[in-house]
Amino acid sequence: MSETSTPGHSRRLTKAHKLSIAGVATLGSAALAFSLVPAGAGEAQATTVATAPVAWAQVVEGVQAKAVQQHLTVQQVVADKQAKADAKAKADAAAAAAKKDREAKAAASRSATRAPVFANNLDGWIKEALFIMKKEGIPGTYAGIHKNIMRESSGNPRAINNWDINAQNGIPSKGLLQVIPPTFATYHVKGTKFDLYDPVANIVAACNYAADRYGSMDNVNSAY
Repeated sequence: MSETSTPGHSRRLTKAHKLSIAGVATLGSAALAFSLVPAGAGEAQATTVATAPVAWAQVVEGVQAKAVQQHLTVQQVVADKQAKADAKAKADAAAAAAKKDREAKAAASRSATRAPVFANNLDGWIKEALFIMKKEGIPGTYAGIHKNIMRESSGNPRAINNWDINAQNGIPSKGLLQVIPPTFATYHVKGTKFDLYDPVANIVAACNYAADRYGSMDNVNSAY
């Protein structure tokens, strides 16, 4: 039986026919694929989607916690270093203070050891006066001091002149070297007693005055 053509229709498929057939095929494939998905697959997929944000949040929190921990660790290291530095500085200061104290005590001990003991008599007074004069840079010798003491007071530390011009003016000469009060006050040497009758203070002040006026007590051979 021969094929006949219907008037007005082409034997070829048109573009519209092809698209229609492709659409039907696609829908069929989709339906088949859907029918092949296991019954619990949709539920599992929903669970995965739901838990994904939670897992990501936990990752972020873990990173943040690690960063905070690292920051705290760095701060602790810095604090420990500062504490050690402060402790070392404090220990060094304490050691320096202790050393200074030991040196001061040692110096005082040496000074006390070197300080001679002088007899409480004319010989001892002159020697003690010379010891002080040497430290103060005041010139004079034992012989020069002794000869002037013997002339002025005969070695009496309580001697007083009540008849010369000074006495007449109300300022009598006193002590071993017969020093008037204004002269003693002017030439008194710190470290000695501020007492005109004190034998050592009297000798040192008189020698200080004689050094200023005559160059040394050794140069004095009469009333001065």
